[in-house]
Amino acid sequence: MRKRFLRPDGRRPAVPRTLVAAGAAVAAGLLAGHLLDPRALTATPWYPVLAGLLLAVGLYGSTHAIDLREVRRDLRALLLTVTLGVLLKAALIAGVMVALFREPEYLVLGIAVAQIDPLSVAAMTRSSRMSPRAKNLLSVWASFDDPVTVLLTLTTTVVAFRLAGREGAPAAATGEGLAAHALTLGGNLLLFAVAAGLWQLLRRAARARPPERPARPGRTDAAALLLVVLVVAVAAPYMLMLAVAGLGLVVRTGRYAALVDRAVTVAFVLAALVLGLLLADGIALGPGLVLGLAAFGAQAVIGLLIAPLLFPGLGRDDRVHLGIGQQNGITAVILALALEPDFPGTVAIVGPAVLVVNTLHYTAGGLWHALGARTPRPPADDPSPQHQRTPRATPGDQPLQHPGATDPPARTPERAAPAEPPVRHDPARPAGDTARP
Repeated sequence: MRKRFLRPDGRRPAVPRTLVAAGAAVAAGLLAGHLLDPRALTATPWYPVLAGLLLAVGLYGSTHAIDLREVRRDLRALLLTVTLGVLLKAALIAGVMVALFREPEYLVLGIAVAQIDPLSVAAMTRSSRMSPRAKNLLSVWASFDDPVTVLLTLTTTVVAFRLAGREGAPAAATGEGLAAHALTLGGNLLLFAVAAGLWQLLRRAARARPPERPARPGRTDAAALLLVVLVVAVAAPYMLMLAVAGLGLVVRTGRYAALVDRAVTVAFVLAALVLGLLLADGIALGPGLVLGLAAFGAQAVIGLLIAPLLFPGLGRDDRVHLGIGQQNGITAVILALALEPDFPGTVAIVGPAVLVVNTLHYTAGGLWHALGARTPRPPADDPSPQHQRTPRATPGDQPLQHPGATDPPARTPERAAPAEPPVRHDPARPAGDTARP
């Protein structure tokens, strides 16, 4: 796995091609944003659909490879992580922003970047050295922390409005907003129930085929892929993302999993292009830098200090990767656009913060892999077989003895038995009668 981050000679770091393509997409978005009007682009009817499509692809890509056995093993701790963990992260980020800038509106910024972006996780964890268990933890964390973010949006926007002394109420907390969130939750449940029911019917039909007419290999996988495409197409315009994330745990595409991974990579690059467009509209560099550092630091606190208590048995590499696991992308962009009408300037702060968070994430990961390139010498009392060294052979094939050790008694070499003379056949004797000379 290390060869993805180091060149074959081990001397120079190699950047993953997906990350290079994402950087080029950000640059292209900046250029396009200066030539065009980014606000006009984000105000078009197709922009929310595109954002929802990218997020849906990332959510399914993040959950379709999760090992359900590992999830059952850590279910209670995962529930605590995606609920109390997200609350704690948002509180830490918002506390830093309000303490430094003395602006009550900055409370909402902790919401926009508190969650981990599932599209980034799905696109980049394939080149990670994390164990399968840690990859499952990070994927579940990134895929199912959105409901808590929605609840935080409802409560924190009201608090920020009151502390800022502004009149009226934010759109997210009005009766219409609450009804819209309740309708979205019902739509998620309905879409997931219909998709899961169709999948069960397809599987039963495949099992019920007579033995003389077995199903063609891959037909079930093709049906699964078609079902996923239909669900993503329905969910994207209405932002029914929980249904897509749940579908990834139930419907697996089998031989078409590599195609799903390629779609995740394309969506990741397109999300970077959208980020470049938003950065061209103007940035608040100081607050954006602080917000990015606060988000990355809050994840480090949760991942390095709290996660090992909730998930005992994680190795050093896993703990570090969870600590630097904060990634932001299209989810933060969507939340920033949603908060912009109530809190102008949110996009100008969140845009550079996303860039700062991702830069810190990939830089810290590269440094960690570079530092871990040399395998440390194992301790002397390590009993694992891979750490036991074979003693160097000495002349005479005698093992080395420690000073002061008693030499074992020398074995008396066994005398070889004399070889029997060959059997000769005398032509004068009858056949089958042999004699020794």
